[in-house]
Amino acid sequence: MRRGLAFSLAALAVALCSASCGSAKHELAPSPRVANFALRSKLMGRTLYEELVTPAGGGKGRPLLVFLHGYGATPSDTVSAAFTTALRRLGDRAPVVFLPEGDVGWWHNDSDGPWGSYVLREAIPAALRRSGAAPHRVAIGGISMGGFGSLDLGRKPHRFCAVGGHSPAVFFRGSPDASFGFDNAADFRRHDLIGIARHHSPYDAPVWIDVGNRDHLRPAATKLADELQADGADVTFHVWPGEHTGRYWDAHFAQYLGFYAKACAA
Repeated sequence: MRRGLAFSLAALAVALCSASCGSAKHELAPSPRVANFALRSKLMGRTLYEELVTPAGGGKGRPLLVFLHGYGATPSDTVSAAFTTALRRLGDRAPVVFLPEGDVGWWHNDSDGPWGSYVLREAIPAALRRSGAAPHRVAIGGISMGGFGSLDLGRKPHRFCAVGGHSPAVFFRGSPDASFGFDNAADFRRHDLIGIARHHSPYDAPVWIDVGNRDHLRPAATKLADELQADGADVTFHVWPGEHTGRYWDAHFAQYLGFYAKACAA
C-alpha cells in the first residue's frame, strides 16, 4: 500500500513538473518595441517611412530580419498580433525585424524607381545602425509581392543568412500575370526566378517557400521550389491549407520566424 502511494505521489510530481516546465518553456517575452523612422532616400529621391521591431532587451548582436510587405500594404500591416506573439515566443533567439516601405514598387529596379538598390544600399544599413543588429547575420523574407522581392534580392552574392518567400508572387514566363509589376518582357526575364532556377540555384543560404493550397500562386511557387530542389539547394517547401490572405500568414508566423532564427543563429 505504501509502495503504491509512493509511486502515485511520484507520478503526480512528475506530471505537475512536466506541466509547469512545459508552460515555462512557452512563456512570452515582454512585448517588442515598435518604432517608425523616416529615411530620406537619395536613390528614390523621396522620404520613405520604415518600421523597426526590436525585441525586449535591445537589438545589439541579434540577427536582422528584413521583411518586405505585399502589394498595396504598408510596413505596419505586417505587425499583427500573431506576428508579435510569434516574435515574443522566440525570447532571446528573436531577431530584430526591419520592415521597409515599398509602396507598389515590386522591390526591384525598374522605371518606377531603384527599389532593390534602395533596400540593399540604404534601408538595410540604416536599420543596422539604428538597431545594433549583427551585420553578418541578415535574413530577408516577405509576403506576396514581398515574397518575390526577397527571393529576388536574396540571390547571390548578397550573403543573406536565410531567404524566405511566403505566398511569393512568382509568375511563369508568358503568363498573363508576367506583365504585372514589370516594365516589359526584358525586365521580367532579368527577374524570372523560375527560369533562373531551371539552370542553377541562385542562393547560397537556406531558402523557405510556402503557399496556400487554394492560392492562385501555388503552381508557380511549387515549380520554383521543384527547380531549386533539383539544383540541390537547401529548400524548405510547404503547401498548407489556405488562400492568399492575412489569415493564412498569421497562422504561420511562428514557423516563419522560427526558420529565420534557426538559420541565422550565431
